[in-house]
Amino acid sequence: MRKSQRITCVAAAVLSALALTACGDKQPQGGAMPPPEVGVVTVTPTTVSVINELPGRLEGVRTAEVRARVAGIVLSRNYREGGEVKAGQLLFKIDPAPYQAQLESARASLARAEANAVAARQKAERYKPLVAVNAVSKQEYDEAVAAAGQAAADIASAKAAVTTAQINLGYTAVTAPIGGRVGRALVTEGALVGSGEATKLATVEQVDPIWVTFTQPASEVMKLQRAIGSGQVKGVDGGARVHLFIEDGREYEQTGKLLFSDMTVDPTTGAITLRAQFANPRRELLSGTFVRVKIEQGVDENALTVPQRALVRTAQGASVLVVGGDGKVASLPVTAPQAVGENWIVTAGLKGGEKVIVEGLQKVKVGAPAKAVPFAAPAAAPVAAPAAAPVTAASEPAAQPASAGASAPAAVAAEADGKAAGKADKQAGAKQG
Repeated sequence: MRKSQRITCVAAAVLSALALTACGDKQPQGGAMPPPEVGVVTVTPTTVSVINELPGRLEGVRTAEVRARVAGIVLSRNYREGGEVKAGQLLFKIDPAPYQAQLESARASLARAEANAVAARQKAERYKPLVAVNAVSKQEYDEAVAAAGQAAADIASAKAAVTTAQINLGYTAVTAPIGGRVGRALVTEGALVGSGEATKLATVEQVDPIWVTFTQPASEVMKLQRAIGSGQVKGVDGGARVHLFIEDGREYEQTGKLLFSDMTVDPTTGAITLRAQFANPRRELLSGTFVRVKIEQGVDENALTVPQRALVRTAQGASVLVVGGDGKVASLPVTAPQAVGENWIVTAGLKGGEKVIVEGLQKVKVGAPAKAVPFAAPAAAPVAAPAAAPVTAASEPAAQPASAGASAPAAVAAEADGKAAGKADKQAGAKQG
């Protein structure tokens, strides 16, 4: 009888454990999981600048090639290569001796012509009263007048020769035609220059201010003009502003201004050439450097933007996930061709008022419900990363009551089984005694 009592106790304990386990298994099925929380931003029209990023190249405002205008031997170079020079500053000196001799010869020819002119003029003046009384023939008088005129012409020719000789002598001192930065010397002392051609000696370039020339697709220019004409985009007061980014990606501290845009389209590229001007007081910008420019060509006062982290790009295109009025997640294809700061400008796909998911994209799927909460400000964005741990863990604690419920009955059953076995052993020992 005692044996049957022991078996009955053990069976009762096992049935109790199974009942509790069954109740624990049914507990998570009875309550539905709450929808996951996601951070959203409501799309609202905002004012943004219409900015285009384009490649460009730096050019000096003025560039002058210094050439030898007379032939001769270079005697000296009178500037520091790569330094700053002023307009009219002496750069090279060519041997002036031959041209000094030509000037002296021209001056002597002028003096001879002037002396001959005096004699011819006086002779004509003497013949004038004599021809009136037939003391000299009319022909002799005419010849004297012609000789005086020819002597005057010789004087003019001699003066021109003197001027030419003076100019050539002046060309032996090669000066800077403009102020700016002068490059390396292309000739050295002792070189023969200007023989048969105007030898290039150096280059002077004005780089303060400096130009940046860049191109923009004609389609973009016409689209912007139409938007400004329709009032969709507002023109920039005072002209378009240009920001310059040099090769290392750093933005230049000075802001440039747009000077002009070409009136014709390049048939080979379909682009329009534009030019902007930047101040370059420290000569930091070097001519010939390839750069990138961002040009503010207008202001869109009703632009729709979404944070960059909210945009999903796939092979099929760009899209965003939104929480609809029914509380379910939907995917909307969008067109976002340009980024401004930390946002994408959406030109198609959104109308405004949509709740775009920014945080928690990995927790939702299209068609499933989600709880929308306002997304924290960008300043609080670094704190959002640790929040992933509680969110991930939240799905596991929901299943923990089931496992906890299962382990508790097992422990109760084990304890009951142990007590029953101990009691049975004691009774068996007493009987044997």
